[in-house]
Amino acid sequence: QYLHFLKQLLPHKGDYEVYTSLGFTKHAKTEFYREFVQHLKTSQDQFVAAPGIKGMVMTVFTLPSYDIVFKVIKDRFDYPKEVTREVVREKYRLVSRHDRIGRMADTQEFHNLTFPLYRFSPALLEELQATAPSLLHIAGDRLIIRHLYTERRMTPLNLYLKTADETETRNVIDEYGNAIKQLAAANIFPGDMLLKNFGVTRHGRVVFYDYDEICYLTDCNFRHLPEPQNEEQALSARPWYTVGPDDIFPEEFRLFFSGNPLARTYFEELHSDIYTPEFWQGIQTEIRAGKIVDVFPYRRKRRFSERARAA
Repeated sequence: QYLHFLKQLLPHKGDYEVYTSLGFTKHAKTEFYREFVQHLKTSQDQFVAAPGIKGMVMTVFTLPSYDIVFKVIKDRFDYPKEVTREVVREKYRLVSRHDRIGRMADTQEFHNLTFPLYRFSPALLEELQATAPSLLHIAGDRLIIRHLYTERRMTPLNLYLKTADETETRNVIDEYGNAIKQLAAANIFPGDMLLKNFGVTRHGRVVFYDYDEICYLTDCNFRHLPEPQNEEQALSARPWYTVGPDDIFPEEFRLFFSGNPLARTYFEELHSDIYTPEFWQGIQTEIRAGKIVDVFPYRRKRRFSERARAA
């Protein structure tokens, strides 16, 4: 009954997505697999590498006619990543247990998922065999992937910005900043906040989806960058100061906008407080004091109170 009611309100959502939102994750996986198998029977396109910058930890592929990505953990991670496969899996378990507040992509974990081998493009099959051979098994005309995650396909934020006009850029950068702040309020620090690690949904909402460096905000130590005391320190190519494993320097976040000065300008106009340790330390204080922040998974202008005021 709940499903049928919500489907009337959310007609474009798949049954598995509604079950996920209700907390029935196992049933959601069953519904997803049933829908996926049916789609394979009624489509002919091939799986290809997902658009965007190649990941250091995951090989990601998709079926163009199906709005899902499949993420496979690589056997060896690209430099400078130093995490292990088990650490990555634990990060995904953390996300599955945590309040995602509408800012982290829902994931489903599968073991021994079977695909028709002929549906893989030669380039993708070659990439998978090069990056994750231990997770692949070919049995006749079937490709079995021993472990993977699925997520809703989104447009990577860095790609979205390449074709966005000024208004779209301003709106999506505001969304990007709001996503970071709302994740922080939920005691989540993304770790790697590069634009490529966030996606834009079809409704223009920005969602985080790269979890290998995610951690609890309260585990981080936010610091100011020390001022150099002499010319040698000022010109040093490497940090001349001590950096602990949990140290974060928010002033360095400006580097995330390298190559996109317009996005950087809008971010500094709308969310420059994110560049300060005090912003992060303030949220840590509130979390440790037990304060719970309400986060709404829709824009403020959509609230009934705002619409009534406008009328």
